[in-house]
Amino acid sequence: SSFTLLKSVPQPRYLEEMSQRVIGGEVASPNSWPWQVSLQFVSDGSYYLTCGGTLIRANWVLTAAHCVDTSRTWRVLLGEHDLFSNSGREQELDVSQVFIHSNWNSDSLDSGYDIALLKLSSSATLNSYVQLGSLPPSGQILPNNNLCYITGWGLTSTGGSISAQLKQAYLPLVDYKTCSSSGWWGSTVKNTMVCGGGGAESGCNGDSGGPLNCLYNGKYYVHGIASFVSSWGCNYPQKPTVFTRVSAYIDWINSNERSRNIHSIQKSVVHCRHAEVCSVDESRRSG
Repeated sequence: SSFTLLKSVPQPRYLEEMSQRVIGGEVASPNSWPWQVSLQFVSDGSYYLTCGGTLIRANWVLTAAHCVDTSRTWRVLLGEHDLFSNSGREQELDVSQVFIHSNWNSDSLDSGYDIALLKLSSSATLNSYVQLGSLPPSGQILPNNNLCYITGWGLTSTGGSISAQLKQAYLPLVDYKTCSSSGWWGSTVKNTMVCGGGGAESGCNGDSGGPLNCLYNGKYYVHGIASFVSSWGCNYPQKPTVFTRVSAYIDWINSNERSRNIHSIQKSVVHCRHAEVCSVDESRRSG
């Protein structure tokens, strides 16, 4: 690790690695977050849930760099609610290209740049169940305690398993001044990140790469991409969940669509440390 941290300070860990601490939240109403994506990879003919994501264009998905910085065959599920039940609303689309920020370094998590875009092999059909997530204006900073929700199919209890149904958890924003102060995350958190939660009452049940949905002027915007949590626990006091701040990367996202200032990289990284937990049983999706 490249961090300079006191031994008493927990190191950041990717959300997907926190297999015993992702807790809280409630089951969301079906398709109430219609831009939510389930990101999966194929192995030996089976698909495995690894991360979340956000549909931001009909053929583009926003996720975390650490979710996709390895060579794999990816697909996304749109319109999904219950991983083990087919409602007929789902759309399965292959990922044709992966674009990761050029400054991303998996060995230096606290440096930031944990952001990636996935180009889909075809465009999604937008309807009542599949819609585009709204991105904030470039540079926008929301106030402390702004209402936000994390969403995903992450683990729901200590030592538990993934949630079959999409869950949501209330994570009020923690402003940068507070989150980067001594006793909170300190210098680990950069101004290109945004924090949510940090109290015992906070949940953290979303997968890495999934959205932080924040209410602003009566509308939800995707202000964050789930990145990392404390090694002391996902909802450890004064160690809120840390997200890539989307408003810091609007220009990068736009340039990606023009095929500039991006590159795809491939590294070896463990995406799902417990395959028996993360596996999606395709046989239960038929019919």
